[in-house]
Amino acid sequence: MAGELNEAVVAAQAGDEEAFRFLYRRLQPGLLRYLTALVGAEAEDVASETWLQISRDLPTFTGGEFRAWTVTIARNRAMDHLRRQRRRPSVPVPVQALSDLAGDADTAERAGETLGTEAALELIATLPPREAEAVLLRAVIGLDAETAGRVLGRRAGAVRTAAHRGLRRLAALVQRHDPPPTAVPSATPPRPRADRSASGTPHVGPADGDVRGNR
Repeated sequence: MAGELNEAVVAAQAGDEEAFRFLYRRLQPGLLRYLTALVGAEAEDVASETWLQISRDLPTFTGGEFRAWTVTIARNRAMDHLRRQRRRPSVPVPVQALSDLAGDADTAERAGETLGTEAALELIATLPPREAEAVLLRAVIGLDAETAGRVLGRRAGAVRTAAHRGLRRLAALVQRHDPPPTAVPSATPPRPRADRSASGTPHVGPADGDVRGNR
């Protein structure tokens, strides 16, 4: 993937519009999930601002991890948006946001693999913000700890620890909220219909299809 991205970046810097569309298709889903975790329903608008800046600043990109560069722009745009809204970032993620959440290869929990989309959202919202963002950058965007640390302005060890703790919390929550298997109801044979005559004596009609002629 890194090789394809690097080739597309070079081509896009040379003015290849198809290469830029390739970058957009490859990176937009992860960026949108990440931004949704930061700004909620305004993620689409912030993503549009992000890609406008990416297209404007692409000629100045001089190499390195292109995904980290785009995520840094997205995070800066999200922080600007939150400052304009005068509220702190949260993790109010809608149902579709973490559909592809995967576990961290450095941990044994791999909690995301056992979570349905809606359950994942309910559980990720309970994580402390630092842990939630670390999990998003590691598991959703796919950055390594060093690159994620540069995006967040933290040490790689701190990011790795936050992601590890977040996934451990998710694993514990999965075990705590794992629903019991649904019982399959047993089939009950139909009973014959019983009609009562005026005298009160039950009268059982013939079964469907059982027509007897008078002799």
